[in-house]
Amino acid sequence: MTTSSRWRALTHHHLLWPVAVLVFLLLVNVPFTPDFFSVRMTDGHLYGSLVSIVLFGSPLILVAVGMTLVIATGGIDLSVGAVAAITGALACSYISDQADQSALSGVLLAMGLGLLAAVVCGLWNGFLVARMGIQPIIATLIIMVAGRGVAQLITNGQIITINSEPYKLIGGGYWLALPFSIFVVAVVVAVTVALTRRTALGLLVESVGGNAEASRLVGIRSRRIKIMVYAFCALCAGIAGLMISSNTSAADGNNAGLWIELDAILAVVIGGTSLLGGRFSIGGTVVGALVIQTLTTTIYTIGVPTQTNLVFKAAVVIVVCLLQSPKFRAKVFGAKFGARSGAKGNAKPAAAPADTAAATEAAPKMEVS
Repeated sequence: MTTSSRWRALTHHHLLWPVAVLVFLLLVNVPFTPDFFSVRMTDGHLYGSLVSIVLFGSPLILVAVGMTLVIATGGIDLSVGAVAAITGALACSYISDQADQSALSGVLLAMGLGLLAAVVCGLWNGFLVARMGIQPIIATLIIMVAGRGVAQLITNGQIITINSEPYKLIGGGYWLALPFSIFVVAVVVAVTVALTRRTALGLLVESVGGNAEASRLVGIRSRRIKIMVYAFCALCAGIAGLMISSNTSAADGNNAGLWIELDAILAVVIGGTSLLGGRFSIGGTVVGALVIQTLTTTIYTIGVPTQTNLVFKAAVVIVVCLLQSPKFRAKVFGAKFGARSGAKGNAKPAAAPADTAAATEAAPKMEVS
């Protein structure tokens, strides 16, 4: 491969702009925090801004990974924040009732109950979308609204605090000098990539997102695929809920995971996955989630007023999305920078031979809704 072809492959890679924005946001912090990139060892644990970004961004990465598969099928899941709250509330409520809150068996059972509830919520969402034919935004809105109430009922409207060292390990503990949550995220991402890229599952998900009815007609059980991805998304949200409650050693049914669904959707979009469904990128989603978390860190680092930080975040997200648009890049930077989609998605097919075109027009056409 020549140098020019390597450069062309690099500049046309779908992760170029998300990674570029991530690097830019990291560099912005340096003037305000000179030791931003420094990582130090204290009491056998690694500390630093970069470690904190990954630590606090772990729940978002998990939720965004699950959201990626849902969006790839042409759906959306607005209930992940409420599912995270329910999972944390159930786990902490069960642990708080134990005589020995540090008993490993009790902690594992509490986690199992919370994750089971999360999967049930996901199966319910999948049932409404795939079996009942309800629009995903409406079907998941039900648990988004009702789920907060369920979490409040579990906690009796109070913030449940616990003192459990095994449970604290999930979101606030360390292992091999690194935050334990990083290993949890790494395992989930690795398993997801293996299942979607090393098996036919990823292709099935993309085909359902491209055209669910056409997929069903060729033998793909599109309804089962949709139910499965909603259950997986809820499972990821449940693990994130355990992390959130573990990091604070408390369950807050009202604020845990609040608006995380919006950040997850932004992370998926920044990562290059289309909201229309079809092709998806797990790696892009992870980068997108890191962009969102780095942006949040940057907002606090540079001292943006609290009342305007949401506006600042929205402005940065708009810039990232515009940079990913080939049409925008072609208009602003010239056709060369917008050529990526022109060479792929927006390329016009070559003119068909006359006899082939005539045969195509003469052939009967079937439209699949």
